[in-house]
Amino acid sequence: MTHERALQAIGAVLAEAPAPVSVVVVDTHGEVVASVHMDGAARDTYENARRKAYTAARSDVPSSAALGDKVRNQPTELASFDPQFAFFRGGLGAFDGERPAGAVGVSGLPGPEDEALAAAAIRAAGYAPPPGV
Repeated sequence: MTHERALQAIGAVLAEAPAPVSVVVVDTHGEVVASVHMDGAARDTYENARRKAYTAARSDVPSSAALGDKVRNQPTELASFDPQFAFFRGGLGAFDGERPAGAVGVSGLPGPEDEALAAAAIRAAGYAPPPGV
């Protein structure tokens, strides 16, 4: 995930968000490449967006919600996960063909809206969101 592409992703969210959100774009290691906390977004949305992006980049599934679904009824699995993982919708992996390129996390709206904005951001950056999103 280049800085230029991360800024394209953020620009798409800023243009399309119907209300204030936070957006965080990370590389394949979950490290922040670029981020924005929009004026008026709740304070906790930035950390939520960062954790959603980190989860999508670092876990073995391509979205924060999919990881939550995977471990929902497995308390032992859940207890062993990285404490930075988030299980809410809005964190999606970005793919260059089959290869992971990073991830985008959005927070501040209901989960389906956060996820739709993350998918739009990934497409605006020239990558593909996970299949089915």
